Amino acid sequence: MIKHIHIIGSGFSSLAASCYLAKAGYKVSVLEKNSTLGGRARQYKKDGFTFDIGPSWYWMPDVFERFFADFGKKPSDYYLLDKLNPGYEVYFDEKDSVKISSSLKDIYSLFEKEEKGSAKYLKEFLNSAKSNYDTAIKDLVYKPGISPLELVNTTTISRVSQFFSTIRKQVRKNIRSKRLIQILEFPVLFLGAKPSNTPAFYNFMNYADFGLGTWHPRGGMYTVIEGMVSLAESLGVHFTTNANVDKIIVDDKNNAVKYLIVNGTELKSDLVLSGADYHHTETLLNEDYKQYSEKYWDKKTFAPSSLLFYVGFDKKIENVSHHTLFFDTDFDEHAKEIYDNPKWPKAPLFYANFTSITDKTSAPEGKEAGFFLIPLAPGIEDTEELREQYFHKIMDRFEKLTNQKVKGHVLFKKSFCVEDFKNEYNSYKGNAYGMANTLFQTAFLRPKIKSSKVNNLYFTGQLTVPGPGVPPALISGKIASELIIKNQN
Repeated sequence: MIKHIHIIGSGFSSLAASCYLAKAGYKVSVLEKNSTLGGRARQYKKDGFTFDIGPSWYWMPDVFERFFADFGKKPSDYYLLDKLNPGYEVYFDEKDSVKISSSLKDIYSLFEKEEKGSAKYLKEFLNSAKSNYDTAIKDLVYKPGISPLELVNTTTISRVSQFFSTIRKQVRKNIRSKRLIQILEFPVLFLGAKPSNTPAFYNFMNYADFGLGTWHPRGGMYTVIEGMVSLAESLGVHFTTNANVDKIIVDDKNNAVKYLIVNGTELKSDLVLSGADYHHTETLLNEDYKQYSEKYWDKKTFAPSSLLFYVGFDKKIENVSHHTLFFDTDFDEHAKEIYDNPKWPKAPLFYANFTSITDKTSAPEGKEAGFFLIPLAPGIEDTEELREQYFHKIMDRFEKLTNQKVKGHVLFKKSFCVEDFKNEYNSYKGNAYGMANTLFQTAFLRPKIKSSKVNNLYFTGQLTVPGPGVPPALISGKIASELIIKNQN
């Protein structure tokens, strides 16, 4: 008898899992509470402008290739990629920025020009980062997080010290330039934690940055979602939007999900995989079937939330790149205001992207689509007044740093912040990226894929293994589906 599995949510991890499970012969139905598919990777369109609402960086292309190859496909069967050059640009002061080339040779030259002798160290650092990347991708991140022994092999044993040192210590051991330090510490922000709390082993993110480069899917990140949906549908996956799961009903006789209540209607299910927020999913269960208490969640280190603006400009923006980072203020102070003493930051670092520089489809001719992001502590107060205040705060700095006037050229803007993350995605405390990858929140120390209390309930996504980010979400979907297939056979 073919088993019917319902997947809650339609983000990257859910879509990946749906493909693997359908291929394995399951009847798969995906339930998405919002009106469009993609989870946090949705689109916003207005007046000829197109914005990716969520993820905007395409890193680790090999992970996407591996996913599609599992189905005899290639990414190019669904979307086309352009390698960005520069990969991104970093502003440190007024009219003072550096562009990170797609060429390693150019990056070495940039480092050497900034600090004599640093190119030699960077080569050694990237050799270590590449080795760690190969180890992580081939041996570690595709493990289900069941046992500590998953981390034990001859390679990891030889590098055990890297799990007890930090990225910050490793970077600053041989680099003195504050600018170079910020460039090297930047990639671990994708892991949702401070460099001072991120194990040195995660320097593989620097190889993902400098070694593999930054890419852009033509049409935006949403084309990846569309490609995955197309693949899933070809495998027989059925999608339902505007399908809000109100409750998960468990049969007390066998401790298994009996049915879901979706928009007030009972939906019988043999298996349930939730790609929705882990904490939220457990609130849909009766108390006896929850694995983790509110105290447990409250003690965890979560990745930041964000204040995002999607802005249509009536002119082309100058002196910026497709991805542009603004590091003209104190990173450590901003980090403290996210992780140590949560509050609205006095002088936040921020990030902007202008996809219309690369992709002419994202804005009308002669105009620019701007996406701005300020990392924030999850769970803080979120009001329209605060959003407006911070829009002007970063726009004033943007104008000064890039030497141009833009505020008078705003056609429209839309914001998205803590309360939206809660309302749209049921996100715990309104976090944007999930649970941070700190030492004590890595691998088997993250929330489990399989429920220990409900026999046929599983989880996938950024709160379980391997962690935050789009490539890890694809991997999480594969891991979860493999565990389901193994346990059910």
